[in-house]
Order: sequence, then C-alpha cells, then structure tokens
Amino acid sequence: MKAAVVRAFGEPLVMEERPDPAPGPGQVRIRVEASGLCHTDIHAAHGDWPVKPDPPFVPGHEGVGTVEELGDGVIHLSLGQRVAVPWLGKACGRCEHCLSGWETLCEQQINTGYGCDGGHAEKMLAWADFAQPVPDGVSAVDAAPLTCAGVTTYKALKVAGVRPSQLVAVSGVGGLGHLAVQYAKIAGATVAAIDVTDDKLELAAELGADLVIDARKQDVAQVLREHGGAHAAIALAVNEAAFTAVNSGLRRGGKLVMVALPAHGTIQVPIFDAVLNGTSVIGSIVGTRQDLAEVFDLHAAGRTKVICETRPLSSVNESIEDVLRGQVRARIVFDLAKGR
Repeated sequence: MKAAVVRAFGEPLVMEERPDPAPGPGQVRIRVEASGLCHTDIHAAHGDWPVKPDPPFVPGHEGVGTVEELGDGVIHLSLGQRVAVPWLGKACGRCEHCLSGWETLCEQQINTGYGCDGGHAEKMLAWADFAQPVPDGVSAVDAAPLTCAGVTTYKALKVAGVRPSQLVAVSGVGGLGHLAVQYAKIAGATVAAIDVTDDKLELAAELGADLVIDARKQDVAQVLREHGGAHAAIALAVNEAAFTAVNSGLRRGGKLVMVALPAHGTIQVPIFDAVLNGTSVIGSIVGTRQDLAEVFDLHAAGRTKVICETRPLSSVNESIEDVLRGQVRARIVFDLAKGR
C-alpha cells in the first residue's frame, strides 16, 4: 500500500510503499476512500506541540473507508461496511472521563495520525469500538471533514451552550469555520463570521452568516460590541491576535471557546474585566463518538453542506503549503478511491 509518511519534523512527507497492516484483537483494517487534511496534520508533521508524535508515522485523522479485515473479537462491524476513523482513536473506557461522557479527556487515549498511523494511506488500522459507522447517503468525501472539522465545531457549540437568538462569533472561516457557521445556524443563533480573506467571508455569507467581519479592515471587538457583544465566540483561527479580539468582543457572561492550537500560543485575559463581566475561557477538544454520530445524522438529513476540494494523496506536500498560505477555501480531501 502507498502511504504519506513523516520521516522527520519539518521535512516534506515521503510517499512510501508499505506492507498492508494486520489488525490485532479488537481492530479492523480499512481500505481508505477519503482522508481529509486538517491543520493538526501539519502541526504533527512539524512537531509544533509540546507532546510530539514519534517519526516515522502516517498522519491523518479524517480517514473514511470500508472494512476489509476483522481482528479477533470484532463482531459489531462487518466486511465492506463504511466507517470513519476520528482523532480519538482509542480511549480506556474505564476512567472517570470515559464513564462520565468525556472520553475525549481520557489520559490513556491514543490519537489517530499522532499516537498511531493515520489515514493518509491506502489502508489503515483502527480500533473497532472507535470506528464510526457512516450512514447511507453520506459520501466518503463529505464524511472525511465531518470526522474532525465537523465534530470539533459541533462539540464547541455544545460546550458554549449556544441557544436560539444568541450572537455567536465564529473566528476563522475555513475547514472548521464553514461548518461552525452552519451548526450555529441550526442551533438558532445569530452568526457573526470573522476572517481576513474575501473568499472565506463570501463563503460565510453564502452559508447563512448574518454578519461578516473583515478583520483586516474592521475592529472585531468593536463591531461585536456594537451588536451587544457575543454570547459565545468559537476561536478557530490559528492566530493569537484573533483569540484576543473575539475575547474582547464578548458580552457580560459570554464564553470564549478555544479550539485552534497555535504553536506555543498564549493569550492574556484581563482578570478585572473577566471577573466583573463574568466571562469564561474554555478549551474544547474534538468530540465523542456520540457527537460524531449526531454530526453524521445532521448531514444525512441534508442540514449541512461540506465545502471541500479533492486531490490525490501524492499532492500532500503541495496541499500542506497551500493550507499554510491560506489558499484553500475550506477543506482539502485526498480522494484515494479514484483510479481503483
């Protein structure tokens, strides 16, 4: 099988021919049909974060494909079934986090494309309990971005406790942000979309954003305050200044939900303002298996639209550069089913 491999941090990925992996007990082997390119893959390949993966490894945590081999003990999945493999590759299932519905906080978790090989390959392994069935009517190409970008923003809006008529600021309208706008609208919110490129601001408006804010030309916090301040701000732009701007645009009792992970990023939270205004700063990391099931159900019902472009896996390095240059409207999905 062909795989895109990180051999050394900061170096171009290497296309390699590898033997098909054999599933162990509780695992399945998946023939990958589509694999989305997330900014986290780039952080992984560059070794940006304090906890680093161990090269060589295959990145990718938006892998979707069909089960082609079952490991011992797997009885709830079947050969030929389409599944998605998210960031949460495995959790222990026994700790207080897992037992209380917060498996994404499990300290024993293994992350796909980070702690084990991921989806930027023709075939991959997954723990069967965490391989999410994809409903009929949801294509592999659409399912791939939903597996991370979708479930991550969906969960962030849950964490924010968004309710109808509230003002929600979505900071960064890209692979995650274009879905966040849609989930906020489904929740009945008034949406303010913030970005620094014309095409992404236009995309936000097309997807139902009520207000678009061009951070190149407008004071984000001031505009939000002119509209009463945001009840919630979903911070998706990989930029520290963007976090600060939307935090300053919260109304009293508002919540800043941090999702993007700038390398070594920090923000300053004025203690006096936070205390007097009763604002909150919250971290939100991906979503649970139940969250992903709900995301797929919404898409199958026609409630969301995935904006992406497909490319061959061989374009992985060029695609990473395009993401870093901001030249991708929303999401790149590697289409591995073409040509088979």
